[in-house]
Amino acid sequence: MRRQELKASCDVLKVSDLEMLDYADSGMTGWPSNDAPGSFWQTPVEEGAARLAELMRHYRPDVVVTYDENGFYGHPDHIQAHRITMAALEMTTMTPKVYWTTMPRSMMRRFGETMREFHEDMPEPDPAEAAAMAEIGLPDDQITTWVDTTAFSGQKFDALAAHASQGENIFFLKMGKERFGELMGMETYVRVKDATGAAVPENDLFAGLR
Repeated sequence: MRRQELKASCDVLKVSDLEMLDYADSGMTGWPSNDAPGSFWQTPVEEGAARLAELMRHYRPDVVVTYDENGFYGHPDHIQAHRITMAALEMTTMTPKVYWTTMPRSMMRRFGETMREFHEDMPEPDPAEAAAMAEIGLPDDQITTWVDTTAFSGQKFDALAAHASQGENIFFLKMGKERFGELMGMETYVRVKDATGAAVPENDLFAGLR
């Protein structure tokens, strides 16, 4: 079902080429599925990187986007995606612009406020959890790239709706398209590799390439 949902999401987003490597979902940190044979988390980085490097040589990307070193919030598969992507780049001779997804902490605060708005019975986090949450994302002045995607927020919302079995998507779907667009209309990144010399902050992943 999730494979079909992912394809449906890509159709909504008008993705022209979808490559499925078919690694099993590793689940959240500490779940037994982390240790399951065939899970993405258990895949040797060199093996996954070699497969991805072959795709990079085929598609010759100008821009590569992946998670940061912590997978944004520590999800095992996000961390593994970061490791494999960066290793794959080392296996090629290409020099695309490389970005890590992240979120400015001002946006994280708004996100937390919205979560409490839609989950009125959500308890306040304990101090340790609150401190950990405060470290997610980056200070606003460390964000290099701010891309306004408000015009596409409806399309993004529909893509999430097509992939609704992912539990974290349910929260976004509850708020409706208008509130979703207000909260998620800005995509933010840190540019970590660049050969174009484009100035930062920038508002276009392809700045210096067009």
